[in-house]
Amino acid sequence: MAVAELKDVFDEDLALKHRDSAVVGLDIGSRGTKAVVFYGGRLYYGVTVSGISSQETGESLINELLAEAGIGWESVEYLVGTGYGRVALEFTQVPVKVVTEISCHGMGAHYLNRDVRTIIDIGGQDSKAIKIDADNGKVVDFIMNDKCAAGTGRFLEKVAQILELELDELGEYAVRSKRPCDISSQCVVFAESEVISLKAKGYSKEDIAAGIHFATARRVKNLLKRTGFEDTLLFTGGVSNNQGMVKALEETIGKTIGDTRLDAMYAGAIGAAVFAAEYARELTESYGGQL
Repeated sequence: MAVAELKDVFDEDLALKHRDSAVVGLDIGSRGTKAVVFYGGRLYYGVTVSGISSQETGESLINELLAEAGIGWESVEYLVGTGYGRVALEFTQVPVKVVTEISCHGMGAHYLNRDVRTIIDIGGQDSKAIKIDADNGKVVDFIMNDKCAAGTGRFLEKVAQILELELDELGEYAVRSKRPCDISSQCVVFAESEVISLKAKGYSKEDIAAGIHFATARRVKNLLKRTGFEDTLLFTGGVSNNQGMVKALEETIGKTIGDTRLDAMYAGAIGAAVFAAEYARELTESYGGQL
């Protein structure tokens, strides 16, 4: 669990919009669950491995964040859920809505970097290219690859297993490569076979790992070609902390990934919290400001 001042994470005007908010954003991915709480001008945030029950995983993580903030569920005005497991949420303690991860990642990216117009989101089971309006963070266009595991976190996890590496090590090995292998297969099954073959031929783990990252980056570039992309890119999702993937994307696309003042892995949860704050205001206004 961690905490930051909203003004240290967002631009000042965006931070001021939520200084009085008491809301929760929950992003339940296929591999990891992220949550943020806006309260008292601060942002409380944390991540955990997604369990079998989305409800139990999310509720446990939120309970920890609320305890860190020193409040209970009775203080929460609204909760928005997003991500792979959003449809399974059943909170009864507070008003709840679910919002697509496309919208939440777009809004979260807008809050993390005001200049961003294009987002690359690589999660455990899909990858996306998202274009947003830089004035308000709303989604203009998007394209998603959710039909094949290639180019996803799950694929990288499988390759790490073949190379006998921890997932966190895969990107580190890729960055050290001098001559990345050419992984030509577009199908995850054939790509795995190609990796096994390269390993048997004696190619280094570094060069194979780099080849896989560049193959994934090429798939992402194809998504971006279909949506179009601006100069300022942001990389979100669980794979965004993989430096090998950042390097491969920047070299393949020819653009630099933008900076943020908080881990971009939390973009979806932050966007959910922003939507929660908006819904809370609408709810209050509908009751004539009596809530």
